[in-house]
Order: sequence, then C-alpha cells, then structure tokens
Amino acid sequence: MLLTFLALTLAACNLQQGPPAPVPTPDAPRVEFRFPPNNTTILEGSELTIELLAVDSGSGVARAALLVDDTIHQEGKPTNFTAVPTFTVTMNWLAQGLGRHSLAAVAYRVDGTASPITTIIIEVLPKTGGT
Repeated sequence: MLLTFLALTLAACNLQQGPPAPVPTPDAPRVEFRFPPNNTTILEGSELTIELLAVDSGSGVARAALLVDDTIHQEGKPTNFTAVPTFTVTMNWLAQGLGRHSLAAVAYRVDGTASPITTIIIEVLPKTGGT
C-alpha cells in the first residue's frame, strides 16, 4: 500500500506549469480616422476631405493607404523621412454612388508590417437631399 501511495504521488508531481509563454511580438502600427467621423452623410458629387493619423512606436510609419469600398484609392508617405513615429495625412474622395460606402485605412512599416484595418461608413445622398 505504501508503494502504491508513493507511485501515485510521484506520478502526480509535474515540474512543468503549462506550455512556455509565447515570445512577444512588437506592437503593430495603428491608424485612425481623425476626420470625418463614422456615419457621416455627404451629397453626391461633393469632395470629402479625409484626415488619417498613423502611429508606430516601433520602426515608424512608412505609408498610409485609404481604401474606398475595398479598393485602394490613395496612399500617402512621409515627405522628409522613410518612416516616422507619427504621420498625419490628408486625402480627398469625390463622393460617387448613392448609398453606403466603406472607407478603410491601413498603415505600413518599411518592412510591410500592416496595422489592423480601421473602417468607417459614409452615406452618399442625392444632390436634391432626398433619400
């Protein structure tokens, strides 16, 4: 009986405490819409000014892209350096096509590491103001 108790005690002893912790990866860049706010409405044919703020505490932001309805519309890059820790860029979009449109932004490092995509919705209304 003592031998059984000893065998069970040794079998229950485990020096490992779970899988090894994952190696942390550097934070990805991030991007946000400074303007316009989400769910903005605009009249068809109007020019919409879009301001993006991209930040990367790692190697810096090398470019920011604006996508309209999942298609790249414009890209912006810092003017004086290959990459910068904080990058603000202003872009424009001519509101075309009635209804809801998604505007998405993504920031990139020089090595191609991308930020999570940030998306807002813009509603384009007819010039007459009707729905």
